[in-house]
Amino acid sequence: MQQISTRLSFAAVLAIFALTLGCASTHETENLLSAAGFKIVVASTPQQQQHLKTLPPHKMRIVHRKGKTYYVYADQADNLIYVGNQFQYDRYRDLRLAKNVAEEDLQDAELNAQETMGWEVWGPFY
Repeated sequence: MQQISTRLSFAAVLAIFALTLGCASTHETENLLSAAGFKIVVASTPQQQQHLKTLPPHKMRIVHRKGKTYYVYADQADNLIYVGNQFQYDRYRDLRLAKNVAEEDLQDAELNAQETMGWEVWGPFY
């Protein structure tokens, strides 16, 4: 019985951790969309709110409207969408790439700092 309780507690902790990471990732995406110049449009009519419910949450979609191409990201929790054109979408992708590269650089720097710590006790390897 103790093992079952421990396993359930561990599963609950993992679920909470995954949810927290998902929320943080969503928030970062929305910050990048705003920084790229995407326009925020709040679903203010019942028709807009109903249509918003049909969109996949937190996914980018291409929408062709009146001969133009738009990129739309739905945030159902906040009852809004982010709308951008090709230039803004390209800028969003560049910002996302730069953020990922910066995170990798930070991880590399931390790893390099860890690698150099304490090894002098061994003297020269060769």
